[in-house]
Amino acid sequence: MKQNIHPDYLEMVVTCACGNTFTVGGSRPTLHVDVCDHCHPFITGTQKFIDAMGRVDKFMAKRQAASGYVKKNKKGQTAVDKTPKSLKEMLEVKKKTVKAATTTSV
Repeated sequence: MKQNIHPDYLEMVVTCACGNTFTVGGSRPTLHVDVCDHCHPFITGTQKFIDAMGRVDKFMAKRQAASGYVKKNKKGQTAVDKTPKSLKEMLEVKKKTVKAATTTSV
């Protein structure tokens, strides 16, 4: 084994933002942390749930908000949405393209 490659193991004083201090072993003399076992929201019972809606609800809300969006072309005019909205419209578009393809090939 190589000699003198490991740092010295010291007694480290950990200081929390709430003012709590305790000692552990480490390579530095001091360490400052934001949360400790005395002030952590989960342990103290003061945890608040910020996310009231689930992921699916958020996605559906974004989708609903984007449904009114109309894409504009380069000239700044609103483009007409020509994509079929239902199965019936899709079949009609397909029939027209097949009919147009057969009439042009004859």
